[in-house]
Amino acid sequence: MSMDLSYTSEQQAFRQEVRSWLEEHVPDEPLPSMDTAEGFQRHREWERVLAAGRWAMVTWPEEFGGRAADLITWLIFEEEYYRAGAPGRVNQNGIFLLGPTLMEYGTDEQKARYLPKMGTSEEVWAQGWSEPGAGSDMAAIRATAVLDGDHYVCNGQKTWASRGAFADWIFCIFRTDPDSQRHKGLTFILAPLDAEGVTVRPIEQLDGETGFAEVFFDDVRIPVSHRLGEESAGWKVAMSTAGFERGLMLRSPARFEATAKRLVDLYRRHEDRLDGRVRESVTRAWMNAEAYRLNTYATASRIIAGGSIGSEASLNKIFWSEMDVQMHETALSILDARAQLLPRAPAAADVGSWLDGYLFSLAGPIYAGTNEIQRNVIAERLLGLPRS
Repeated sequence: MSMDLSYTSEQQAFRQEVRSWLEEHVPDEPLPSMDTAEGFQRHREWERVLAAGRWAMVTWPEEFGGRAADLITWLIFEEEYYRAGAPGRVNQNGIFLLGPTLMEYGTDEQKARYLPKMGTSEEVWAQGWSEPGAGSDMAAIRATAVLDGDHYVCNGQKTWASRGAFADWIFCIFRTDPDSQRHKGLTFILAPLDAEGVTVRPIEQLDGETGFAEVFFDDVRIPVSHRLGEESAGWKVAMSTAGFERGLMLRSPARFEATAKRLVDLYRRHEDRLDGRVRESVTRAWMNAEAYRLNTYATASRIIAGGSIGSEASLNKIFWSEMDVQMHETALSILDARAQLLPRAPAAADVGSWLDGYLFSLAGPIYAGTNEIQRNVIAERLLGLPRS
């Protein structure tokens, strides 16, 4: 079966529209890190600019600020976004993960309440699944939500909440059935981080910035209307969100294509002193990025035709996370000892952001479910192997 890799005239016109808009609006200088208070606010302001142009999430319905575009159109947008060097998306947990989940499981009232403010980043969302004893194994969640009239009373701790230090809301999973085991009895709840009884403690990273937080719930009363999906059906809702995170939305191929291009440029500047092993590693990085791009286009085409993304999302997650590490390791090997320098160091020259990117890439095999867990998923659900 052949696949048509050409773009339609409408898609080509859309690409040109995106490119022209980004050339006019992308800031001339990089924004401060979104893991700082100033940078977080500057990125929030950029998201508002995107939303004003209806670019915040092109696949969303028009009534929520989108363009009702299909996934192929979104992939084109992402390619142009990374080509333009546009700022990172501070509200990616909301726009790319919770937003599509709300489209699938939310009531009309919930969609009207949350999506418009999410699209403009008036409300920025953190992800609150991990706990001290429940990381990739979300079925081990112990935080509780006890029904009391028309409210849940929530207690427990969430940790490694992405964007949690400065976010406005957090989407969490709580155990609502105290007698339940594993993935049963879990409920998906949306919680405001300024609610009484919520304590947010920023987690300082090695670089001193705060990209994460731990969040404590002490008898926090959250209306039942904040529940997404049915009670005790949280696992099903969460798996839908995880599918977007691991398989398609959160890590578009354009991100890795841009990294591969930068890697090739870096290699060419140092080619005269590098051996064939480095050339092979650079070539593999380029090929892997292109393979991931083509596979994502195939997945998007299947979804447009009425299919879905299931356990194979675990394959995607392992591929893009390990590819990211490999690309950055190759870049550091090219830079040699200077790879340890920060960009502002006098002898840094062309080290750029490779060290920062490398440190972040090391988290890839961990977040969105560790790759060890993903291999178990692949073995059991795709290969039909017995549980060990």
